[in-house]
Amino acid sequence: MDTPAEYGPDEGPAQKVSVSMPAGRIAAVKARVGARGFSAYISAAVERQIQRDLLEELLQAKEAEIGPPNQEIQDWAAGIFREAEGLSLQERVEPPAEGESRWDAHKAS
Repeated sequence: MDTPAEYGPDEGPAQKVSVSMPAGRIAAVKARVGARGFSAYISAAVERQIQRDLLEELLQAKEAEIGPPNQEIQDWAAGIFREAEGLSLQERVEPPAEGESRWDAHKAS
């Protein structure tokens, strides 16, 4: 399916596409947003991936320009990612309490 060049990433009419993904991932999305919110959830995930790709391209360009970050910064960033992964794993093991949003536990204090 061709997307006309005149449309930017967040413009134009919605179009149906077919994607394949593991059944467990589909079930996890539907459990979060229901069947009616599925397309919006996937669209938002694609948008975040595009943002990550653009950020990665920027980081690579900056690293080529000024060199890699020092070890202290690399260690700090690795710790932040480990913490985020831990929260994600905890959420899978410990579902939210009755009446609590999945994000309540992640809110800034």
